[in-house]
Amino acid sequence: MELKEYLDYLVKFIRQTVKDAHCDGVVVGISGGIDSAVVAMLAKKAFPDNSLTIWMPCDSSKEDYDCANQLIKAGDLNTLTIDLKATFEAMLNTFKQQNFELSKLATANIKARLRMTTLYATAQTKNYLVLGTDNADEWYIGYFTKFGDGGVDAVPLIHLLKSEVREAAKMLGVPEDIITRKPTAGLWENQTDESEIGYSYDQIDNYLKTKHSDDAKLVERIETLHKNSEHKRHPAIQPLQFERNN
Repeated sequence: MELKEYLDYLVKFIRQTVKDAHCDGVVVGISGGIDSAVVAMLAKKAFPDNSLTIWMPCDSSKEDYDCANQLIKAGDLNTLTIDLKATFEAMLNTFKQQNFELSKLATANIKARLRMTTLYATAQTKNYLVLGTDNADEWYIGYFTKFGDGGVDAVPLIHLLKSEVREAAKMLGVPEDIITRKPTAGLWENQTDESEIGYSYDQIDNYLKTKHSDDAKLVERIETLHKNSEHKRHPAIQPLQFERNN
């Protein structure tokens, strides 16, 4: 199947998913990054009048702001802005008052989980579904926050590699500045996805296409991340079923 045909299918997939849930539309959180930009554009195609993008800055960079605004303008997106900085800082202060020191990653992931809360508060109010933005690479290695950007109703890009997301972005009219910027989750200043993962998305793409690589360390890194993140891709872990005596 050609990518353009698959994107057309994804538009239909979004519509059918919403119909099956007896909902009225979709919500997408945008970050200024390419994955959320592609999902936002697909959402607009699926529901021109019933899709809502939410921009949720929280110590976000100027580049995040600029790219988010470019996307909103390019896609003529219906957008709600909810600044989460004060909420984030209030939560950190509550922990400090209890003399409990959060780890760097736990602190950063509060941002993703506050965004999830914001998306669901909005979606429930409007009877919408929340669309996720994770691509195939991120889903496989667990590069998403559990009950953060991983807490969604549907994940349209889950079978597209990062390189395919870039191609999709071009087809959908995503601004060039978004397509060419270094991928970042914006967890802390100067953070990038690839520096945190340890390998480039192109390297991960190539491995996932063939499940082969001459770089043994890359294979070990990817497969270890996949194994250790298995719990993220499934509902809560359950014990054996209780067998009642009759």
